[in-house]
Amino acid sequence: MKPMSFLLAGVDSRDGSGGSMNTDVLMLVSLNPERRAATIVSIPRDLQMNPKAYGLPSHKANYYYAYYNNQDKDTALSKTKQLYSNMFNVPIDYMAVIDFDGFREVVDELNGIEVNVDMDMRYVDTEDGTDINLKKGLQTLSGKETLDFLRYRKSNRGTDESSDTARNERQQLVLDKLLSQMTSLGGITQWGGILEIAGRNVKTDIPVDTLRKFILSFQKLKPEQLEFIHLDGRWDSPYIVPKEEDLTAAVAALRTQLGLPAQDPSFATVTGSTYNAWRTKFGIDPAVTKSAATTQRTGGSNTREVNKAR
Repeated sequence: MKPMSFLLAGVDSRDGSGGSMNTDVLMLVSLNPERRAATIVSIPRDLQMNPKAYGLPSHKANYYYAYYNNQDKDTALSKTKQLYSNMFNVPIDYMAVIDFDGFREVVDELNGIEVNVDMDMRYVDTEDGTDINLKKGLQTLSGKETLDFLRYRKSNRGTDESSDTARNERQQLVLDKLLSQMTSLGGITQWGGILEIAGRNVKTDIPVDTLRKFILSFQKLKPEQLEFIHLDGRWDSPYIVPKEEDLTAAVAALRTQLGLPAQDPSFATVTGSTYNAWRTKFGIDPAVTKSAATTQRTGGSNTREVNKAR
């Protein structure tokens, strides 16, 4: 029942996707069973990462699992987990990767989920078989429709386009809905089918015995308080570049949930300042100073804080 952390990833392995195994969904999760609380940080797929100190090229955040998987499928989880642990200064105990086909099956096993779709969504790609056609409003979505809701960003049929940040918010909303539905009385009766689907579509480094204990202790592990954080930032094509205060706050929330100091003492000692380290790893903007904040209030560029939704 000690605090633990996870790196969760969603990949698309459909024939039309090109088999890239890029992670379209990335979440860092800290779970504290004693406090019955969890913190979930959504990482934008287009987040700029510069892990040159670890011998890797600069790329979007969704690149690195695919990179390791192409090298060696047996070590891909451990190496990806270690990289993100190093980059975000958060120890990560386990990693789990779910294929989007499995996600669709889980939602259908639960007879769909009720979601308030925030906008009309229409996008068609004949090459990979994508056909997103959702209308704004409260409705019960099937597995395929739920995945469309999560993935929607571009439009080629006249609807408004979305953003990486909005997609992260939708991911958090759906995760919250799924957790609630899976732990309801009706959802628990469907766990047999869900576990069978997971066995076919989830790759994880959680040991079998540990996973069995998690399942048997689920009611004790289930968080009653969920803190969702999505990293925002400016678009600097082709990357999303976060702000120092946003990244610092998100990492602090994850570490605090694990019972660790909000900031790794060695992080500041070695680099001299957190900003220098974040800039090296993510190319981020420095924290807003008082003078800069005054300029922004009088007509300068917009700033956004870490958004939290409970």
